[in-house]
Amino acid sequence: MTEPPNERPDARRLEGSAYVDDDGSADAALATALQQYDEGSAPYPAVIAAIAPARLIVPVIALLGETGEGAVGADGTALVTDKSSDMAAVLLTGADGRLALLAFTDLDALARWDPQARPVPVAAHLAAATAVQEGAAAVVIDVAGPHAFALADDDLHRVASGWTTVQLEDGGWGWLGTAPADHVAD
Repeated sequence: MTEPPNERPDARRLEGSAYVDDDGSADAALATALQQYDEGSAPYPAVIAAIAPARLIVPVIALLGETGEGAVGADGTALVTDKSSDMAAVLLTGADGRLALLAFTDLDALARWDPQARPVPVAAHLAAATAVQEGAAAVVIDVAGPHAFALADDDLHRVASGWTTVQLEDGGWGWLGTAPADHVAD
């Protein structure tokens, strides 16, 4: 089997979108959980419970690849043209040097950060898995507001694996997911 033309075999990609009819609005449960968390009326695990099933918007920006010389301008200098460009998800480097993938709840939150970024809707677990794949320690949601939130470290890995938090009968919180086959009791 041969590689499609102009594709690098080592290229990493966000998976295709299941959100063809997405209007770019925030998931209501997630928006509420983020607001309540900021106000102090919702615990951290409740936000994770709202993130896990939600759609996030991952910004993708164009990076200039190769350039060339095009036509000669009126002043006699050659104009620079784009020969190729790549699209890339955005990673932010924190003050501590760790990387974070940016994600947004809706198009308004994305536009507050960068109105030129291309929105790519993805399931939260795929955004988390992309962050892990890229070596990031977190997904930062709505970095420019209104309610910024960081899903980080072990919690990031759990969401990337399809796990979510659930409230227990005693009011506490636990993780719900599928255990690997080698951890299932006989």
